[in-house]
Amino acid sequence: MTIRVMLVDDQVLLRTGFRMVLAAQPDMEVVAEAGDGAEAIDILRATAVDVVLMDVRMPRLDGVEATRRICEAPNPPKVLILTTFDLDEYAFSGLKAGASGFMLKDVPPGELLAAIRSVHSGDAVVAPSTTRRLLDRFAPMLPTSAKEPEHKQLERLTEREREVMLLVAQGLSNGEIAARLVLSEATVKTHVGRILTKLELRDRVQVVVLAYETGLVRAGGAG
Repeated sequence: MTIRVMLVDDQVLLRTGFRMVLAAQPDMEVVAEAGDGAEAIDILRATAVDVVLMDVRMPRLDGVEATRRICEAPNPPKVLILTTFDLDEYAFSGLKAGASGFMLKDVPPGELLAAIRSVHSGDAVVAPSTTRRLLDRFAPMLPTSAKEPEHKQLERLTEREREVMLLVAQGLSNGEIAARLVLSEATVKTHVGRILTKLELRDRVQVVVLAYETGLVRAGGAG
């Protein structure tokens, strides 16, 4: 299956470089390009795309808001945020907006290609433990709306599922959660799957983000 990729960046030279790297892959095709978020949204209305490589800082409409609007649409493509600066707070706003991960623009080509394939297959590029550390650092800076300490969505979970969600939000792997709760790893995987389904989340990274948003986990410590 060919992965249809869209490049969104206001730097033409950068898009050209990415396009050359992707064009050499037998399983990838660059089907669209845009110079800002507004143009990207317009193009996506008429173009089938699997993965969007999204710059953050662009004129007219930045990558964070563009990501939010794209991910709110029915059957949206996966979005991979590309940022110039490591630990760029805007990249984390992108995660909150629905991106499946973020990478630095100077990432080695092999890592970029692996990230695109991972995102396309439904995995998150950023590990939950990494996301937690980054959210600990940037949570006070992230643009947020008024939130309740407890979110209505969490009421859908069983007590065990909430327990598993908290451990996922703390960055533990399925194996580590299984050891902590004295369960089989397969059982933990089932619980995680049910959590994603009930809360309508894409991946474990989104679980971490929601845990921060609902107050289940607070910056600097567990809830």
